[in-house]
Amino acid sequence: MADLPTLSSLPSQSQETQLRVLDTLFEPSPEIHQLMLPILANQTFNSYTSLIDAVGGRIFALAAPNSDRTVLFGILGSHPRLGRAPANPEHLSELSKKEQAQLNTGAEEQAEKLLALNAEYEEKFPGLRFVTFVNGRSREVIMEEMRQRIDRADKEKEITEAIQAMCDIAKDRARKLQARI
Repeated sequence: MADLPTLSSLPSQSQETQLRVLDTLFEPSPEIHQLMLPILANQTFNSYTSLIDAVGGRIFALAAPNSDRTVLFGILGSHPRLGRAPANPEHLSELSKKEQAQLNTGAEEQAEKLLALNAEYEEKFPGLRFVTFVNGRSREVIMEEMRQRIDRADKEKEITEAIQAMCDIAKDRARKLQARI
């Protein structure tokens, strides 16, 4: 698991290190890289929370109803599907594996139901992937949340909740990684 550099050093770090920070906090996403690299190279932040809030603010700006949402959907689509091993395992970060560990236990029938809910969600909301802050919650609780959000059928609210969940996950990761220092 990667450590986070001190924030004061981030603007002077290599681009590779800056990308690693973004990938560690969020998930690997060329769209987040493009969106945030100029800011990371030229701006300092007083906390990882303020950095994450800045990323969130930029992502929320992409969610404006009249904007081209291609970049937004690329960012939201970078998040791994819950309860499913990716076709390319290196695309699932070590942090995601740990965060989703609770979702990968239990009956095979539940695993299949979670896969079906992921597919139903993505069919209902083209361009989106279900994102939630798992935070140790059980597979049953997550599946219930998925069902409620699918049935609600509000794409704009889904976009808002996905961005907020990504920021909540990033803040949790930053807190845990900073506690190790």
